[in-house]
Amino acid sequence: MKNSFHASRIRHQACAFTLIELILVLALLVVITSIAAPAMSKFIRGRALDSEARRLIALMHAAQSRAVSEGMPMMFWVDEKAGGYGVEAETSGQNGDTKAEELTVDSTLQIAVLNVGTGVQTTFKNLPAIRFLADGTVDESSPQTLKLTDSDGFGRWLAETKLRTGYEINDTGQ
Repeated sequence: MKNSFHASRIRHQACAFTLIELILVLALLVVITSIAAPAMSKFIRGRALDSEARRLIALMHAAQSRAVSEGMPMMFWVDEKAGGYGVEAETSGQNGDTKAEELTVDSTLQIAVLNVGTGVQTTFKNLPAIRFLADGTVDESSPQTLKLTDSDGFGRWLAETKLRTGYEINDTGQ
């Protein structure tokens, strides 16, 4: 009986980890985490930038579809200072536009309207705006480019298509 107790104790000790081994594993995990964390934070920030660009495009498509279906111009306005944007009918009347939408940009991002042309730019309620006409095209005096920028200076541009049928997401601003 004494031998079986001694043998099980030896077997139990052989399976256990020592304190040094546990500390080494934890140190290795800390090193791996410190290497992976910056890459993950850049990935997450990049996802916020891409997600916001897609959200802007989706609201532009909604404004364009609404302009066609209701047969009246829709205004996609941008408030750079407040970090907001939205859609509203150009002539909303006394009751206002019940289908108007207003969204805000992610807190880590900034939105800017880039006026490439030298002519008169479209505005709505004293804010730069993109005017979607009843046939679904973009008005000539609308801004050609919107820019989203994150805190590290990375950006996405929403540029007007050549046929003025909408906007598309670009990485280069061209």
